[in-house]
Amino acid sequence: MNASTPIGSAVLLVNTGTPVDPRSSAVRAFLRRFLSDPRVIELPRVLWLPLLYGLVLPLRAPRSARKYRQIWQPEGSPLLLNASKLRAAIERELNALRGGMRVEQAFLYSPPYIRQSLEALRNAGARRLLVLPLFPQSSGSTTGAVYDQVSQALRTWRALPELRYIAGYHADAGYVSALAASLGDYWRLHGRGGHLLMSFHGIPQSYVARGDHYGDECRQTAVQLAAALDLAPRDWSLSFQSRFGANRWLTPATDRTLRELPRRGVRAVTVICPGFAADCLETLEEIALSGRDTFLHSGGERFDYVPALNARNDHAGALARLILRGTTDWPAPATSAVSLP
Repeated sequence: MNASTPIGSAVLLVNTGTPVDPRSSAVRAFLRRFLSDPRVIELPRVLWLPLLYGLVLPLRAPRSARKYRQIWQPEGSPLLLNASKLRAAIERELNALRGGMRVEQAFLYSPPYIRQSLEALRNAGARRLLVLPLFPQSSGSTTGAVYDQVSQALRTWRALPELRYIAGYHADAGYVSALAASLGDYWRLHGRGGHLLMSFHGIPQSYVARGDHYGDECRQTAVQLAAALDLAPRDWSLSFQSRFGANRWLTPATDRTLRELPRRGVRAVTVICPGFAADCLETLEEIALSGRDTFLHSGGERFDYVPALNARNDHAGALARLILRGTTDWPAPATSAVSLP
């Protein structure tokens, strides 16, 4: 698409974000933005902010920086690289199916920020905007934060676009099929491992008690993926990772599950993280490195991590079709036509 041509319709993909580099100062700046969001930490600001600045950031930033250095790539942040490739793949799929739709990416807590990406779309002439948070299982702490920031950015606009959101896609057939295909591809290349563990990012139990449906959506994804793979109940399990703070979080915890599986006679485990659209610190370090160590040191003999869907063709295709189903009544360029499955 010519950059000078008004685009009419556009898509904004949003993910959490990443430090700009793996130094402690950059990680601290990222964590400050992330952990200051009331959607992420729901404590009163008068209680939380002194703890954040006085205790959490000084202790957590150096530790997290060491973890980021373990997974940082020569080209930069794994999440930024994977998200950029996924954006390009989705745009290619959309143009092949429909044409005339631009795709921008943004992060909640790091560049490119939502406000910046929206401004780029406004300057390009976007009059219709679909926002897709790249969180298959919707939570107030993730998808809710996207809604907040998009709304805040649009408060300064005089001419507003037609605005739509995709709140989540935990049960989308194309998404589940892509997950199953990624496991099938991995097993064909590396041989089938033993028990399948599906690890999702966790949230505090208190969020669920206040009405968050995230845990239920994770379980629905897991059940559908197990059915797509024709797994018996004994062959798979679900867990939640990335606990932060002293509050009770969704259980069972991934690290505890990886310690307990060998005690139950499981010597080989394959781990997939269906809630992460792109590989990042929580998959590459917490699971593929630390999770591996936990399992093997607890008596396990084989650990396999299946990468996130990233820019796989089936993943980009599933998301492109999800976008098109949400915009079927938007005018398409006169030269393009599409028949959706």
